[in-house]
Amino acid sequence: MEINEQTYNALQQYLVQTLSPETQKDAAHNLSQVEVQQGFPILLLKLISDESVDQTLRMAGAVYFKNYIKRHWVNDNEEEADKIAPQDRLEIKNQIVQLMITVPDKLQLQISDALSLIAASDFPEHWDSLLPELISKLSPTDYRVNNGILGTAHSIFKRWRSAFRSDELFITIKYVLGMFCEPYMQLFQITDKLIEENSNNPAALAILARSLTLLIKIFYDLNCQDLPEFFEDNLTTFMSLFEKYLVYQNPHLVTDDEEEEGPLEQIKTGILFILELYTTRFEDSFPQLPSFVPIVINLLTNTNSEPKYDTMVCKAFAVLTAIVKTGRQAQMFADPNALSTMCERIALPNIAMRTVDEELFEDNPIEYIRRDLEGSDNDTRRRAAADFIRGLMERAEVQVTKIMSEYVNRYLQTYSTNPKANWKDKNTAIFLLVAIASRSSTSQQGVTKTNELVDVVDFFSKHVLCDLQSDVNTDIPILKVDAIKYVYTFRNQLTKEQLLLVFPLLVKHLESSDYVVYTYAAIAIERILFIRQGKTMMFTSVDIKPYAETLLSQLFRLIEQGQTPEKLSENDYLMRAVMRVIITSRQDMVPYVNVIMDKLTKILSIVSKNPSNPKFNHYVFESIGALIRFICPISEAALSEFENMCFGPFQTILSQEVQEFTPYVFQLLAQLLEQHQGVELTPAYIALLSPILNPSLWEQGNIPALVRLLQAYLNKGVNSILAANQLEQILGIFQQKLVYSRQFDHYGMLLLNTVSTRVPINVLGNYLPALLSAVLKRLQSKKKGDNIQFDRFTRNFTLWMNLCFLLESFGGPDTIIKVYEQLQPGLFGQIMTLFVLPDLSKLSKPLDRKIGGSGMARLLTGSDLMLQAPYVNQLWGQSLLAVLALFELPVAVEADGLDELYTLDIEESGYQTQYAKLATSNPVPQDPTSGLPAPPVYLAQQIMAMPAEKRQIVKSLVSQSAEATQFLPKYFQQANISLDQL
Repeated sequence: MEINEQTYNALQQYLVQTLSPETQKDAAHNLSQVEVQQGFPILLLKLISDESVDQTLRMAGAVYFKNYIKRHWVNDNEEEADKIAPQDRLEIKNQIVQLMITVPDKLQLQISDALSLIAASDFPEHWDSLLPELISKLSPTDYRVNNGILGTAHSIFKRWRSAFRSDELFITIKYVLGMFCEPYMQLFQITDKLIEENSNNPAALAILARSLTLLIKIFYDLNCQDLPEFFEDNLTTFMSLFEKYLVYQNPHLVTDDEEEEGPLEQIKTGILFILELYTTRFEDSFPQLPSFVPIVINLLTNTNSEPKYDTMVCKAFAVLTAIVKTGRQAQMFADPNALSTMCERIALPNIAMRTVDEELFEDNPIEYIRRDLEGSDNDTRRRAAADFIRGLMERAEVQVTKIMSEYVNRYLQTYSTNPKANWKDKNTAIFLLVAIASRSSTSQQGVTKTNELVDVVDFFSKHVLCDLQSDVNTDIPILKVDAIKYVYTFRNQLTKEQLLLVFPLLVKHLESSDYVVYTYAAIAIERILFIRQGKTMMFTSVDIKPYAETLLSQLFRLIEQGQTPEKLSENDYLMRAVMRVIITSRQDMVPYVNVIMDKLTKILSIVSKNPSNPKFNHYVFESIGALIRFICPISEAALSEFENMCFGPFQTILSQEVQEFTPYVFQLLAQLLEQHQGVELTPAYIALLSPILNPSLWEQGNIPALVRLLQAYLNKGVNSILAANQLEQILGIFQQKLVYSRQFDHYGMLLLNTVSTRVPINVLGNYLPALLSAVLKRLQSKKKGDNIQFDRFTRNFTLWMNLCFLLESFGGPDTIIKVYEQLQPGLFGQIMTLFVLPDLSKLSKPLDRKIGGSGMARLLTGSDLMLQAPYVNQLWGQSLLAVLALFELPVAVEADGLDELYTLDIEESGYQTQYAKLATSNPVPQDPTSGLPAPPVYLAQQIMAMPAEKRQIVKSLVSQSAEATQFLPKYFQQANISLDQL
């Protein structure tokens, strides 16, 4: 692309069109066509830097540039041409730092983000000029520039906070420390001096405070993995500065806003993060710690209840909790009077419910629930204070329990004198009781260990149950929530019988008119149904049957109160409860399945217009998947009814390219297709296959689900695919979109497994050399010098090889060996030695180990070529040793018998927006070894089934191996075969 007036004007026109909903789609398409041309990013940078261009247009360009870098800087497919020309990459690096420090602040953020994305890939190995350039731009006077540099440095360094420790990581950190520390400390000291000099200059202070905040964050970044020698040597200097600013006050940095965190709070919070890090990680090298304790205590006692201080207060509590837990400084809190003071002056004031909490309860109930239940980056004061109390209890459980129990009783007594006026006292009492009773807990399981000095069941009976038994629309809804949350918190401490008594009360509270009350009822119901006892669930379809219909009708009624897609999908807790009721009820859903499916598909149609809550959407699709899974196998009529109900919304989602939903649709289509009997496709699925094979559909977010769908097509309709000559298109997708992809190469092997299983060898044989060449080319990229990078691709390759050895349709292991030998004599042995044999011992899943063991048994006994030169001399013996090692590995302890549907929990498994796999849609793993005995027994049987002359070769080879003579007799004994027969 030439950079001239014509192309410059065209770029501006496209960007203008992206700002209008009417022209946005066409403009995005046009830009996608030109962005792959050489020179495009340089033209974009020219526009961003052009001060004569409208600010809105420059911002659109900056956002597009950031997303362009995100899409194309790292090339996922190693066989595809790079979307960014090498000259453009170099020029971007040459321009981006200067651009970032010269554009206005809002644009600076976008450019800084783009720079960070490039650095994440290239720094420092492929961008060694970056850090020197950033350092050279630091200025003793221009702090607007400094803030751009510091913000960028922080965005690069902060990745270390969550990075796994590795040699590569520490080499990078050492490189940065060697160059950055001295100028960093100098700038810190200059900034401190300028803050003093400008203490009465609000404009200058605002910029300098931002600099100080970034300098403090960078201090954390540079220390987060280990304590560098530079900082250990200069710790006194830095800690003096931190102590200074932890008590620093300046009215010019105080904001009027009660909600928004101001510059002072950000500075102090950043310092508290560092104190917590040093207390927990580097206490031995932190002699200054005792001097910070009274400062942190004073900070807590002198800070008011305005929300803007919440993050700072929470982090101050975290520092004190860390000090208590580490032990060395714990004696500060050991004195009974000190304990009482800590509880009374620090903890209790932050446990009381504030007016701002009540307002949040009433004005923004869903946010109240999320903060109360899930926590967040800005944790709640109550939770932080409770964690501090539990920290004290680790040191003095009896004393703290006694002190706090007295306060619990005092609050309850005050409440009883005037329940209507003093309801907050009961709220505080319940919260405090939960804090001292809970020794350990998780968000998934609730409290797992309690304080033996507190009887939680007795407290429930005396003080909590009454609030569940009263009218659901009481005038104090917060006490209702407290009661429900108490059940939710201590659900593991209540027996099944006790929970069954409470369950109808919870169901009744779905009728409450209060948003928080009915939502907490749904949350508690869902978590109770999730309770496990060993490998089984506590509650079954029998337990829930009397309530299922009422539960679902009430939950759907509450969900359907939302009048817009956003409001309808706002409350994901309600939809998760729907999903859990369906999963628990299973086949008992039959009487009202059509009503439920109708409601789910209507909800789906509405939220697809604006998918605003990923969790809610996920639960909708899981619910549909659960109904398909449980109802279709027991009702042939249900399958066609489900398809009629689902195909309409699915077609709308696909035609309108609702990207958030397409992976879900493909998974459910696969699940529906798998319910069909036979190997012929119905017209509806035949019509859908051609669009699915369109390469443009195979964008990254769709790939795992599309592979799953193609596997279903091959399993259920291979004859139709072959008749329509569509196999080559499927294999083309394997080669073009999967096997060379860094991110999705292992999905390519999953697809190849299914192709190999379903396509007759007389057809597949024509393509095997090309397919194998592509696989081997990808394997070669896993070889880094003398090291092999074993990953999901190599594991799936190992399984595919063993599948080829095992499949009867292949006609024996020699079929695939011959393909190797045609490509290059001796190649099979090289690949086995380098990849397959070392990877065997890494197979951990029981089915994978069985496929590996059985496949290798077939290779050792069913291949003529393995018993001939060159392979009989070395490879046969190596292969036997590898399979013996696999057999003798201890079996991993797995959650055998646990149903993944029962245990489905997004918070536990980690929700991902790019691709969320549906547990309810999971196919039953196909077992090519079904019908075969345990692999060691199978090996013994296959040896005995060999012709006598070949068995003699094997006997000779076995006699040369100490491991074989040690372990084979055991396998023969397990197979009830006398070793004498060998």
